[in-house]
Amino acid sequence: MIRRLQKTDIDIVSQIWLTANREAHNFVPAEYWENNFIPVKEMLLQAEVYVYEDENSNEIYGFIGLEDAYIAGVFVRRELRSKGTGRALLDYVKERKKELTLHVYAKNERAVRFYQREGFQILEKMTDEATGEEEYLMGWKRN
Repeated sequence: MIRRLQKTDIDIVSQIWLTANREAHNFVPAEYWENNFIPVKEMLLQAEVYVYEDENSNEIYGFIGLEDAYIAGVFVRRELRSKGTGRALLDYVKERKKELTLHVYAKNERAVRFYQREGFQILEKMTDEATGEEEYLMGWKRN
């Protein structure tokens, strides 16, 4: 089941954010993510965030964060990746938006392939000023 983030979800959701970023972006020093943990936790409460929750256990498997039509991130627990959680979250927001954009690190090849399979195209290559890493601006539009 996908639903809106509740205040009581924030600890687990922010932990998923931290763990997923460390795992997916081993080319970025872990301190970068740790230094951004508290500000991101606070921003999550202000943002449009949807969580994927197991209907039986009520366990949160992952979440997607939006700022209007910009996807700030899709984060899924490691043991649940490649099992449809990320796709379900993305499909959920695709039903509600006419177009979407996001940034993804070029070195995060698994994520780049995922977004391309889901209909996103690379619109621009750039450098993330905060990390110095190459990233892509990707976009999707409903047909």
